[in-house]
Amino acid sequence: MSWQRKTHVRSSTLLRKKAFDEIKNISIWNVTIKCEYQPFGKRVSIRYNGVVIPGKLKMKYVRITKENIDQEHICCAMSGNQSLAKKEWLKRRFDEGLVFYRSEDRGKCFIEYIPAENAWVPIDADGYLYIDCLWIAGEMKGKGYSNDLLGECIKDAKEHNKKGVCILSAEGRKREFLSDAEYLKHKGFSIADKSDCGITLMYLPVVSDAVPPKFCECAKHPTVSETGFVLYYTDQCPFTYYWVPRVAEAAKEHGIRLHFIDNIIAKDAATYSNPQRLFT
Repeated sequence: MSWQRKTHVRSSTLLRKKAFDEIKNISIWNVTIKCEYQPFGKRVSIRYNGVVIPGKLKMKYVRITKENIDQEHICCAMSGNQSLAKKEWLKRRFDEGLVFYRSEDRGKCFIEYIPAENAWVPIDADGYLYIDCLWIAGEMKGKGYSNDLLGECIKDAKEHNKKGVCILSAEGRKREFLSDAEYLKHKGFSIADKSDCGITLMYLPVVSDAVPPKFCECAKHPTVSETGFVLYYTDQCPFTYYWVPRVAEAAKEHGIRLHFIDNIIAKDAATYSNPQRLFT
């Protein structure tokens, strides 16, 4: 979808463009501006005297679905058994309303969210969308892509008459596999609930009368009855494929009892005492 219009543009607005140096003494002229709309953004091009100067194109995003997942890469696990395990997990979640967007360019730049009723975390958040993961890393950082992806999730919540959006974070320093609390606050999120272990549930309401989500009691005050280490994990995060065997090896080497809890259905998550289901 695109549109074009004629307009008068003052040269001062374009002096930063090197391509316009030769006409910087002209105060006003007719140019054509063309907007090409892409998923989440647009490209603005300028035509002057038959020369087209393309503007910066915002990142394009691909929605992963049951129909294309076997042909597409997923940012958090690009190849090997990690990718296969994650893809199989995703396939079982699409019918539950899971949405996965990634950048068209290869790299860690994606968002994954699902209706909170089907989230694999012990929260009471009916009517919300829960963000499983929002991850921008490496050279993708600092370019506004997280704003694009988060904005699409918020837009989705509004269009589907949800109460809002929620996500896990943590107090203090940024923790691995959890979203940055300072960034979320900047985007309007606030803390809905806290767990004794320092993990927080943050939310952004999109309706005025939204009741804040909360942790289930078992996760708000987490305890375990087993002795030794208790490892919770799911295939939602492909890094568990790498780390679980290594944790097992380390526990065996040091004579530590290790209990594995791999919850296979979402409703089980509400009964476990750990607020973070991925790998804890």
